[in-house]
Amino acid sequence: MFFANISYLLLFIPLVGYVVWYLTKGKGMRPSMKISTTVPFGNGIKSFRNRILHLPFILRILTLSMVIIVLARPQSSDSWQENDIEGIDIMLATDVSTSMLAMDLKPNRIEAAKEVAAQFINSRKNDNIGLTIFAGESFTQCPLTIDHAVMLNMLNAVKCDIALNGVIEDGTAIGMGIANGVSRLKDSKAKSKVIILLTDGSNNSGEISPEAAAEIAKEFDVRIYTIGVGTNSETAPFPYGDQVINVPVEIDEATLKKIAEITNGKYYRATSKESLGEIYSEIDKLERTKLHARQFSAYNEEYQIFALIALLSLLLEIVLRNTVLRKIP
Repeated sequence: MFFANISYLLLFIPLVGYVVWYLTKGKGMRPSMKISTTVPFGNGIKSFRNRILHLPFILRILTLSMVIIVLARPQSSDSWQENDIEGIDIMLATDVSTSMLAMDLKPNRIEAAKEVAAQFINSRKNDNIGLTIFAGESFTQCPLTIDHAVMLNMLNAVKCDIALNGVIEDGTAIGMGIANGVSRLKDSKAKSKVIILLTDGSNNSGEISPEAAAEIAKEFDVRIYTIGVGTNSETAPFPYGDQVINVPVEIDEATLKKIAEITNGKYYRATSKESLGEIYSEIDKLERTKLHARQFSAYNEEYQIFALIALLSLLLEIVLRNTVLRKIP
């Protein structure tokens, strides 16, 4: 047995002090009567009440001791479990260029993409998932992690104003987005390595072409699913200051299909948030790898018996103080 919150055991120090106080000073606080000698009472028979006079204090110490142990969270680890789990390594490569603010997906492309991606992440409990973002340049927003709470926080922080604010150059560097994702997956030992590339434009920036980046991904056995985001119409509404203007929808579907073909992936077109959700659901079904895992169960809570003892000793003390040892003012 071990304690998850072992620092709570320090509370035994003041408890010991309380016991010492009771044994030394506590007697002086009880009602007493001074007499010249106790000899006549030496052979007196002690009543049952006298014999259990200190029992409430003992019960109180026992109650407090058990409460301290409960606070320290006693635990045990004594079991192994054989499980079949499904887990792969996934990098989300998401376009954050200014055009992702277009409102043909509600409320806009980037927010719709984030919402659907979050649902996808929550459905992949056993996967290592990371996030790379790109506009005219690319960088890793979140490395591969099994801590999906951290991943979701980093995803939620993604904004399309980083190009407008000069943090990175605006544009669409699809090849750089793929290359960044591959750099995070190339040393992975997972049986399946996947990049989900989401963009709403055509490659116009970066030092590496999308096709070349796809060939590199193929060399490292990384499969790429590409998603083109945008309405089927020729234009899409776009916020411009206090106005909304129409901007052209320019998705290089031929290149995205080529990337998927090179890496044995698949190309999808998302024209609404609903269709984007369906795409992620299909990818979720396609990418499942069964793994046999032997897991050690290390966190069995053992506080129950101590809590029960604390409760019983507290109740017994209350009963004694209000019946046999009841004090009359």
